[in-house]
Amino acid sequence: MSKERIFIKVEGIVQGVGFRPFVYNLAISLNLNGWVNNNSEGVYIDIEGDTDKVVSFMRNLEQNPPPLSRIENITSSSLPMCNYSAFTIKESEKSQNSITLISPDIATCDDCTKDILDPNNRRYKYPFTNCTNCGPRFSIIKSIPYDRDKTTMKDFIMCSECEDEYTNPLDRRFHAQPNACSECGPKVWLEDNKGMEISSAIDPIAFAQKLLTEGKILAIKGLCGFHLVCNGKNDRAVSLLRERKLRPHKPFAVMMKDIAAASKYCMINSLEEDLLTGIRKPIVLLNQKAEYNLPESIAPNQKTLGVMLPYTPLHQLLFNEDIEVLIMTSANIYGLPLEYDNKSARENLSSLVDFFLMHNRDIYIPVDDSVVKVVDNELRMIRRARGYAPEPFRVNLNNKILACGPNMKNTFSISKENLLFVSQHNGDLENIETYNHYKRNIEHFKDIFLFSPDYVACDLHPNYTSTHYAEEYGVKTISVQHHHAHIASCLVENHLDKKVIGIAYDGTGFGTDNKIWGGEFLICDLKSFTRAAHLDYVKIPGGEKAIEEPWRMGTSYLYSAFEKLGASNNEYLNDTLVKLYGSEASALIKILDKNINCVETSSMGRLFDAVSSMLNIRRKVTYEGQASIELEAVIERDCEEYYNYSISHNRDKDLYNIEVYTTILDILKDLNNNISVSTISSKFHNTVIHFTLEMCKILREKTRINDIVLSGGVFQNSYLLEKTIRILKSYDFTVYSHNQIPSNDGGISVGQLAITNELINCKCK
Repeated sequence: MSKERIFIKVEGIVQGVGFRPFVYNLAISLNLNGWVNNNSEGVYIDIEGDTDKVVSFMRNLEQNPPPLSRIENITSSSLPMCNYSAFTIKESEKSQNSITLISPDIATCDDCTKDILDPNNRRYKYPFTNCTNCGPRFSIIKSIPYDRDKTTMKDFIMCSECEDEYTNPLDRRFHAQPNACSECGPKVWLEDNKGMEISSAIDPIAFAQKLLTEGKILAIKGLCGFHLVCNGKNDRAVSLLRERKLRPHKPFAVMMKDIAAASKYCMINSLEEDLLTGIRKPIVLLNQKAEYNLPESIAPNQKTLGVMLPYTPLHQLLFNEDIEVLIMTSANIYGLPLEYDNKSARENLSSLVDFFLMHNRDIYIPVDDSVVKVVDNELRMIRRARGYAPEPFRVNLNNKILACGPNMKNTFSISKENLLFVSQHNGDLENIETYNHYKRNIEHFKDIFLFSPDYVACDLHPNYTSTHYAEEYGVKTISVQHHHAHIASCLVENHLDKKVIGIAYDGTGFGTDNKIWGGEFLICDLKSFTRAAHLDYVKIPGGEKAIEEPWRMGTSYLYSAFEKLGASNNEYLNDTLVKLYGSEASALIKILDKNINCVETSSMGRLFDAVSSMLNIRRKVTYEGQASIELEAVIERDCEEYYNYSISHNRDKDLYNIEVYTTILDILKDLNNNISVSTISSKFHNTVIHFTLEMCKILREKTRINDIVLSGGVFQNSYLLEKTIRILKSYDFTVYSHNQIPSNDGGISVGQLAITNELINCKCK
């Protein structure tokens, strides 16, 4: 029988996911000899034996890899026979300038869950139980290759039993780098908000349960950072947490005991259940049931609830027969990064909580919880972080680029060897703490992916912190327009390389005319864009203050509507505004008249703010997007009516203006006629959907382009997204939208990078 020796290189997410024991066991079962090891490029395999067995080995390698692995590429080459005497697992090695793909942090697997719930198992109730199929990965890695001594587990010396598991290729915990038990691994303890440890004789998790049932607020250190936690059924505790955190309205996420508990309060379809119970366990935005009876203070003025299930043993052990729902919100002072270090948490959170549930497994890189929802039966990423980052996208990007992202909902992206890595959510770059967190994350990506950029991409906005970072980096910098980047991110995700009609609806983006864009129709590809249409400009009275006080945009839109349509005189306008907004509106009319501190905007987000304020839903906001989110929450879904609007064409600029001044006055009429807020909200949303359709029909007739791309934060509105997609498809448009990359500013860095790559390639031709 013929024999063969081949050398195999496997690239992808193949480290820390049980790949080497899988290879070892497969080789042993087929009576093949050789070796396997981790390398900075992935996994190397040198194998020899009967040719038919080698062929079977390759087939199984390709078709049945470990569940957490993601093979990007397999290459093989024949070598002369070496006559190995056995199959072995060799030490890891490191190569220069090659990429090792790193698994995200993964939720506890079913086998480990059984271990912690089994009184006869040595890991019974051990809160750091994991194996090669689950547990911490990205958040504990300091450098590559992914071995224990290069993680925050380095100082925990395994006991003999854990060492036996770790070194046995037949064991589920073979080379599970965080492998540990109560004898040798990390410990958990409880302390009060003065830093005094509760008696070590007390079971800290059991005592934490008792405190939660009593209405106490805890800071609990989890997998990738701290959470602020209280009993979700205790309205007093939830309200107290809001008061302490200075977070009056923004919805809290909850962790439910299990899928049965979640089903009591929310409607859950099959895809949502898969997301809740899968290996990533993000926060999933679910629709509340009619009989929903949790405290209103969890998600004020909402009909949805952000729900996740326990994703670590520690979380699972917090629940008992008395605890079914826990508030589980990121632990940070408003505007500051997620707390992940014990010392810093004590310093910054002691005024917010009554107790700390701590542990001594260090988190090297903090990662927020991911947030997703299902719209039109498809996953829609809202915040890409734990469970997803830093898993890459394979795309045709041949340059080494760092894209710095925007200021809000920041992510950055890097590209190397046709792989695109998007960072975890970094937050808003509004203070030095978040900026330092951002810079540290960039340096970490550079280290673990052996990356040094030849080019840096940034937003066109000259005052963004991320733009300043790019300009000071020291390599060639390319600025990218914000809304072009939005559309490009969707082009990349959908692997599109052609001209499209891109619709970017968001709150703020710096335009090429130095005005604030946000309601844009672009004819574009990755190379360039032409602005084809936009919402007509209105003034933003007071600049940034108008974002915090939507009534200012309501005043501006009414002012413009009266001015454009000659609806009445200034006295009537003043009376109308005072009736809606009080005496402050009179002063704002003078500011608008004299054009004091009034930049112009075409922002769709600001239009939503204006309407929300007119309906007295939200005149001042306490979190980003609140006015729009609460406007969506009151929709009457069976309403099909919409308001009048107009579209004009500036022939000199070949630019269409969408004018909603009749819409605004019709809303005012409905208010005066006591039409319900639900109906008005529905009619307004339907109006946006209808003028979007009409504008697309005009542009299709003009350009012969039938492909529509939807992006921007306003498309996080489920009603708007679903109805827009459906009506466009009904008119035979091909519609592309986001799934894995956020439509909000969390996807901007992806678009920046793709556009920059294209521009570099064009200049090189």
